[in-house]
Amino acid sequence: MIKRILKIVLIVIVVIFVGMQAIRPTLSNPPVDELQTINGRTQMTPQVAAILDRSCRDCHSNKTVWPWYTQIAPVSWWLSNHVNDGRRNLNLSEWGKLASDRQDRKLRQMCDEVQDGAMPLSSYLPMHPTAKLSDQDKKVLCDWTDAERQRLTSPPK
Repeated sequence: MIKRILKIVLIVIVVIFVGMQAIRPTLSNPPVDELQTINGRTQMTPQVAAILDRSCRDCHSNKTVWPWYTQIAPVSWWLSNHVNDGRRNLNLSEWGKLASDRQDRKLRQMCDEVQDGAMPLSSYLPMHPTAKLSDQDKKVLCDWTDAERQRLTSPPK
């Protein structure tokens, strides 16, 4: 009797899991105009570019790498929502569309969040251990954001 109930429960779980796969979120990367990206609009060092690429790109740009597991529900739903939220909050691919005062705020926020350990998200790091920021990475990033903020507020020469 117990085996029969377990078998039915297992079949129901499998049917639900298979059915969930029919609900597919959009896992896309909108086109990127390199002239509008943060790389194209700032004076970025190769070291900063490497940090942003390995630790921020997947959630905060239109250059997300979608690994195989992002094709499986419910992971696909969670990651799609996560990336959409990340892009909405800060999209490094659309940096040039921000007014200079918003760029200033985003640069300050970028430094604050990495110093506080809020970014990259702890839920991202187990599958992407190379995204973890060292103290030196945080210093390099914050020094750069400070320099960019200074450049933004300086009168043109």
